[in-house]
Amino acid sequence: MSVELGKVIPKFSIPATGEQNISAHQFRGKWLIIYFYPKDNTPGCTTEGKDFRDHYAEFEKLNAVVVGVSRDSVKMHTNFKAKHEFPFELLADQEEKLCQLFDVIKEKNMYGKKLMGVERSTFLIDPKGKLAAEWRKVKVKGHIEEILSTLKELS
Repeated sequence: MSVELGKVIPKFSIPATGEQNISAHQFRGKWLIIYFYPKDNTPGCTTEGKDFRDHYAEFEKLNAVVVGVSRDSVKMHTNFKAKHEFPFELLADQEEKLCQLFDVIKEKNMYGKKLMGVERSTFLIDPKGKLAAEWRKVKVKGHIEEILSTLKELS
């Protein structure tokens, strides 16, 4: 089972920073931005997190909540979040349940070796829980502006 544009996303509950489990239904009535990234404390992922942090007030004004997801542990996420002062929660998808649901585990080529990893992707869920937009194979530069633009159009 995987998500589909225009359809309500399936229920999930994933451990997150702040000693909590996060599920999509707790954000009903708000826009939910779920962004998947490969690994805490790597250059691209840190830049992407900081971009979300720096534009967080704009997302809040548009009635949107941001959460980040990677396969790192809650402990790693807690340190990453604190170090960069992220105002949003990070979900620890160590069992890849959410990664599978959103189909973001892809074959990657690292220094000539093929391995399975998280493809940088972002999903926009509307206040009724439906998948409204998706971005796959994301390039960090300019991505936040793209999300904000789409959010403004759809709001």
